[in-house]
Amino acid sequence: MAQDPRGVSPLRQLRNVRALDEGRFVFEAMLSGWADQQSSRGLAERTIGSRELVIRRFEEFAGRYPWEWSPGDLEDYTTQAKSRQRPATPSTIRGYHSIIRLFCDYLTDPRYRWVADCEERFGSAPQQVCHEWNTLAHLVDYEGRPQRRALTYDEIEQFFTVADRRVETILQRGRKGALAALRDSQIFKMIYAYGLRRAEAVGLDVADLRPNGVAPRFGRFGAVDVRWGKGAQGSGPRRRSVLTIPELDWITEGLAQWIDHARPRFTAGSAGPLWLTERGTRVSLRYIDLRFAQLRDEAELPSELSVHALRHTYVTNLIEWGYAEKFVQDQVGHAYASTTAIYTSVGDDFKNRMINRALSRIYGGPHAEDSRP
Repeated sequence: MAQDPRGVSPLRQLRNVRALDEGRFVFEAMLSGWADQQSSRGLAERTIGSRELVIRRFEEFAGRYPWEWSPGDLEDYTTQAKSRQRPATPSTIRGYHSIIRLFCDYLTDPRYRWVADCEERFGSAPQQVCHEWNTLAHLVDYEGRPQRRALTYDEIEQFFTVADRRVETILQRGRKGALAALRDSQIFKMIYAYGLRRAEAVGLDVADLRPNGVAPRFGRFGAVDVRWGKGAQGSGPRRRSVLTIPELDWITEGLAQWIDHARPRFTAGSAGPLWLTERGTRVSLRYIDLRFAQLRDEAELPSELSVHALRHTYVTNLIEWGYAEKFVQDQVGHAYASTTAIYTSVGDDFKNRMINRALSRIYGGPHAEDSRP
């Protein structure tokens, strides 16, 4: 029999099947079909799974299945997300709207025949519940909390001083944990020195540290091969190479100390994960967050600062030191220069140098000696 040119849904081949809970049966088939569609487009399993979780939560909140959803359900869901004890951020709410819109687009696409199947089975059909008038518009480039920022030079020095002092304190007291404290200090120094995301740092192996023929003075630590970079539009991880820069060359000494002397105390193997726990497993993202918060509080830094602030600081410092925006963009793995600009919080020293250069260019005189970058 020829295939229906108008499309086919996963239920067409089960036309005569009547499940005990038909509504749940159809809803699960919808999610399964949507997952197959996304997988066919090359989206990562993690992305597909996170989207499915949003749809399940929305269905549970609405108390109805997709063929009964209305725009009012979305509006109620948004209000609930904004009014809970920890309100969802605008970017999070927009993410919810986007996922629900995509799911409804899939259900209402005539090529999949969900509308016809639902009308036949339930007497009602899915509709698009996300519209211009009830979803959040993207009005500004950056919607994160205003308190999120780069660390100042004094703050970054204070943070690393506390991290290093923790190692010395444990050794002086003769207690266990000095190697773990050294590891923690080096992890955060590396995140800053290469502008890494948490997952990128955690996913590093020893083999990802490589020499740079253009800068032999850095030896085996001339570059870092980042294999777990953040993907775009649900794609898999993106790779990039991050070069060691002269201003932060002190990182090479710390890496050598960790790899040659400390890491062998955790494992006999010279290959494998760069950052290991005492049990020989890879350090977790949750551990990174908890340890950063502990060191941040000991350093008496603002509580709103997160691990990601180290990456902000890296971008800001590179701009302040005169690196080209394209170089900074490639170093941190941003697809668009506008994203790099969002991370940049240029400090007063850089601004003052720019003012001095402008004064020298326009007025000349005593400002000329201060006009160098």
